[in-house]
Amino acid sequence: MAFFMRRVAKATPIAFRFSAGGGQSNNNNSSSFRLPFTAIAAISGAASLFYCSSSPYLVHSEQIAEEETKRDIALNPDKWLEFKLQDTARVSHNTQLFRFSFDPTKKLGLDIASCLLTRAPLGQDAEGKPKYVVRPYTPISDPESKGYFDLLIKVYPEGKMSQHFASLKPGDVVEVKGPVEKLRYTPNMKKHIGMIAGGSGITPMLQIIEAILKNPDDNTKISLLYANVSPDDILLKQKLDVLATSHPNLKVYYTVDNPTKNWRGGAGYISKDVVVKGLPEPSDDTLILVCGPPGMMKHISGEKAKDWTQGEVSGILKEAGYTEQMVYKF
Repeated sequence: MAFFMRRVAKATPIAFRFSAGGGQSNNNNSSSFRLPFTAIAAISGAASLFYCSSSPYLVHSEQIAEEETKRDIALNPDKWLEFKLQDTARVSHNTQLFRFSFDPTKKLGLDIASCLLTRAPLGQDAEGKPKYVVRPYTPISDPESKGYFDLLIKVYPEGKMSQHFASLKPGDVVEVKGPVEKLRYTPNMKKHIGMIAGGSGITPMLQIIEAILKNPDDNTKISLLYANVSPDDILLKQKLDVLATSHPNLKVYYTVDNPTKNWRGGAGYISKDVVVKGLPEPSDDTLILVCGPPGMMKHISGEKAKDWTQGEVSGILKEAGYTEQMVYKF
């Protein structure tokens, strides 16, 4: 178990890097060699003939590459698949870490920042057909890891899915489908990203934080406000502290409802004053991400619309001047 926890603590997702290749012409060379027009036309025609005759093979090669990529991915967006529980570890008094295993030659298949869906049986309906409870979760393991993924889950007394997870033993299986794309992060998409997380809402934030910090070409600044009930409820605090200490572009501010005598962070709910002081000011180069329990979402940004689209921005973020284009609700 100790070995398992050490591996999880060291795991840092690898960011997706995008680059454009190709040679560059030197337009400053006044003595450049020029071909006659007829030669250019002949070469151009030959190139066109080669492309037209070979393009079916190129398309076929792309299709083969796409199929091979799909075979290397463990998830299926259209089909529920069983993943076996390998091990569990207690992270806090009400939060557990669950490691699920699969084919060690495959990757899970998640982008930054996407999630997966889990489902568990919940009796039968009036017609005798099985009913299920379905919940989304964001893994905290490296997206490039092969053969396993880790879920950090807070177990609520009335939580149907979290209680189901808590009842699992190594060797049991959970049905999973995905990925479900949320915010598609790309390096340097914004100069400054602000984050407001509550409880286990830290998981998509951590996915993006590690993607940014892992990429030396990503200069994005990150400001995280992380709210919890008590200091003992702060998930992955040691990991966040290490990341903030070693990366000057990451700033983390903790606040708790019930501070202890030795607590040195903030106390109480996240207020407008905390947002103004701790997050980047509203601008076209600013993005604010929000993830947490419904009560917090309503207070900070407003909940999503009934059709699960982003909906209007309300609450503290609206008061602070942020618009719908500047806010993303997980």
